[in-house]
Amino acid sequence: MQTLIHYFEKHWAKVLVYLSILGLLLHGVFIFTSPIHAQIPLIALLWVGAVPLTIEALIKIFQKDFGADLLAVLAMLTSLVMHEYLAGGLIVLMLAGGQSLEQYAVKKASSVLEALAKRMPNTAHRQDANAIVEVPLDEIKVGDLLVIFPHETAPVDGIVREGNGTMDESYLTGEPYQVSKAPGSSILSGAINGNAVLVIEAEKPVADSRYATIMQVMQDAEAKRPNLRRLGDQIGAIFTPIALAIALLSWGLTGDATRFLSVLMIATPCPLLIAIPITIISAISLAAEHGIIIRDPAILERLPTCRTAIFDKTGTLTYGKPTLTEIIPTPPFTRRELLQAAGSLERYSKHPLANALIEAATEEHLVLPQASEVSEKPGQGLYGVINGRGWHITSRQKISQNWSQLLPELPEITVGLECILLCNNQLAGVFRLRDEARSEGKSFIGHLAPAHQLNKVILLSGDRASEVAYLADVLGIEETFAEQSPEQKVEIVRQETALAPTLFMGDGINDAPALATATVGLAFGQQNNVTSEAAGAVILENTLHKVDELLHISLSLRSIALQSAVGGMILSVVGMALAAMGYISPVQGALAQEAIDVLAIANALRLAWQPNIATDMHTH
Repeated sequence: MQTLIHYFEKHWAKVLVYLSILGLLLHGVFIFTSPIHAQIPLIALLWVGAVPLTIEALIKIFQKDFGADLLAVLAMLTSLVMHEYLAGGLIVLMLAGGQSLEQYAVKKASSVLEALAKRMPNTAHRQDANAIVEVPLDEIKVGDLLVIFPHETAPVDGIVREGNGTMDESYLTGEPYQVSKAPGSSILSGAINGNAVLVIEAEKPVADSRYATIMQVMQDAEAKRPNLRRLGDQIGAIFTPIALAIALLSWGLTGDATRFLSVLMIATPCPLLIAIPITIISAISLAAEHGIIIRDPAILERLPTCRTAIFDKTGTLTYGKPTLTEIIPTPPFTRRELLQAAGSLERYSKHPLANALIEAATEEHLVLPQASEVSEKPGQGLYGVINGRGWHITSRQKISQNWSQLLPELPEITVGLECILLCNNQLAGVFRLRDEARSEGKSFIGHLAPAHQLNKVILLSGDRASEVAYLADVLGIEETFAEQSPEQKVEIVRQETALAPTLFMGDGINDAPALATATVGLAFGQQNNVTSEAAGAVILENTLHKVDELLHISLSLRSIALQSAVGGMILSVVGMALAAMGYISPVQGALAQEAIDVLAIANALRLAWQPNIATDMHTH
């Protein structure tokens, strides 16, 4: 019994939909089999539906929320008092159906956090003397030696002390690469171990590790997520007082309560309660047919309001596959020697450029020697010892900070990507690479302002400044933020959202907090569950053409929904005027309202019948 009560409390709107359908069906059956009992199912339905719906309406009144549902509840109660049971039963079905759909559509804030939490273990294997002891995570201290067995998740940030292997850090980097690990390599909490046993030294407590930090950012992002007021309520806030004024005026001037009910029956805002949800469902179906999964239907209403577009770089505006274009050796080093050393070191790096250098070394069939003492310390770049010599792979910015005496030896800066190789703190050479922008990128960025009023475009990336600047130049983006952590991304998105509604696009789990913070978050691909949960929509095919299609679906949704709602309201106002003058009875009012509903719903279904989505990227 308790389980049944709990289910009803949680899903009362859905239960009321089922009861409404049952009551209306029984009414239809009794009309032909036992007319004297035909009204009983409707009366029962009205009493069952009136209690929760009236309570909710009273709460809205106290909150000064005079939306579309309020008028429907008044009509339902009036129909009960005046024995218009069939009309009242239909209103219960419409109200419960609309609220059930809304409950289903609302994105659960806990879904992202649950997806993140499932990755983390509850215990860790601590190495004590000659034994390995299983301990709870909160007992781990800085300096503890932890054993990570194959396919286990790293519980804390740390440094590898024993073992060689690979780890999957895609949850943080957004890149589906296996990162090699050797003694000296850094480990990020949440990374999944490969096939080898690794012994790491804990650098931070669990609560301060990278994974816990991202979860905290996610919680903050969900708590501060902007709330959307339904389009139906926005229109209903205007329509409701007008309808009530007409109904009360007609009753007051004539003393005929029937006119009051007639006005309310034809004024019941069914185009708001039904047509708008149907338009949303049609839009969701159309998007799915075109490879766009709508996770949060509210984004379809938010998208046309966005005025700032914020994009992650790798895999969103680029293909996410940098390629090596040039090697500039410094004598006496040779091109082959540089590529061999870089390939050996980059096996231990999580940066997308690493894969490009490894692929180039592999294509030339180079044997990559083992590196030791590998580290990637902030401000120094990637370091390792190969055949007794210390090698650094770093950036021009880090050269100016730590090896400023080498600046005169560097070649001139060019557009594109760059990494610099040092051997025993001497310049060994420069690698130039490019992460190609998507072919449709410039057209897409260029048309956002004139076609969709996205007047501000920001490139926000965790990648190196040179890489971000190169892409921004290619695509014509003026405002950029480079080398940003997930936490910094969230803060920038939050600041921009405070100024104007924002659209954020990304593809890595490191983008999940920013996706949740923005007014609308779109994720590329469905490779990662966490990112998909954080995003309002997922673009399954990695092309910006699909983003433009989604923008146009949202525009069509808003246009058709407004046509259905406003058109229905105009017809209702005309009907209310006739009812107030006594030309329409309550039954005729209900029939007239049903006719208006049919027109509004037929218009709402136009989006579902639309075979193609017109886009305009090619015109700009």
